[in-house]
Amino acid sequence: MHPLRAMALAVLACTVVPAVAFARCEGHVPQPKPQNTFPQDVGRSLDRVLEEGWIEFAIYEDFPPWSYEENGQARGIDVDIGHSIAEALGVEARFRLVQAGETLDADLLNYVWKGAAIGGHVSDVMLHVPYDSEYACRIEQVSFTGQYATETIAIAYDKKDYPEKGPTPPFFRYDTVAVENDSIADFYLTSLLGPVDKIRRYPSTALAMEGLASGETMAAMAPRAELEAAIASHPPASLAVHEPALVGFARGEWTVGVGVNFQHKDLAYAVDDAIAAALADGRIAAFFTSRGLTFEPPAR
Repeated sequence: MHPLRAMALAVLACTVVPAVAFARCEGHVPQPKPQNTFPQDVGRSLDRVLEEGWIEFAIYEDFPPWSYEENGQARGIDVDIGHSIAEALGVEARFRLVQAGETLDADLLNYVWKGAAIGGHVSDVMLHVPYDSEYACRIEQVSFTGQYATETIAIAYDKKDYPEKGPTPPFFRYDTVAVENDSIADFYLTSLLGPVDKIRRYPSTALAMEGLASGETMAAMAPRAELEAAIASHPPASLAVHEPALVGFARGEWTVGVGVNFQHKDLAYAVDDAIAAALADGRIAAFFTSRGLTFEPPAR
């Protein structure tokens, strides 16, 4: 499971609005900052990035349509965004495909602010980092910035089975639905419906969508971009996607941005400026529409 989904489940789905509004980060105890760290463990400053002429982005492997490898090259929306950032800085974009760990905390430690214990190094920027204000208060070693898109949980379905309107989660007490195993959709449906036998679990969203396309299930539930990307790559004409109300789900959407080592605020500001410009002139929206995907602007 990608840690962004685990984070979305743990932080976003369970968000409770307090009865009294407090200042952001009030009550959080400051964490110890890394001490006596080696240069490779803290990344590079903006000045060094500009001087050396390249910037490295950490991106998740096997995560279409966001990031994946094709014919030895990094591809996907996050890769396009990385190139737009590098272009704004006037440097070369380099991409490091990384494995998702058990938690987002672990990924940020390994790829953003400390580096893996054995043979690890941090990248200058990590793309596709979910943003949540409370979480950002807790993980002080990372600057969370550059929000560039909104992810939304959606349901793909076959219009032959649902000719009038798309299904909602209660349908899946009786109708089969495909989900990625241990994903946010899996946890949500299991929590809502209990251990019903209509939830069919697959190793990935792409395979879940293949199950829908082949008629093994009547629907699939996952982040919208992943569902739409699967339809765009081999589109049965009868498949559609919609975003129904999700009963009992506090927030079925979340913002994604970037993470930068907290010691390099100048780089974080420069990256945020580059993303803001790409949002303003429509480039980021075009990365989605060129792939047949829906673009939902981020909260910034």
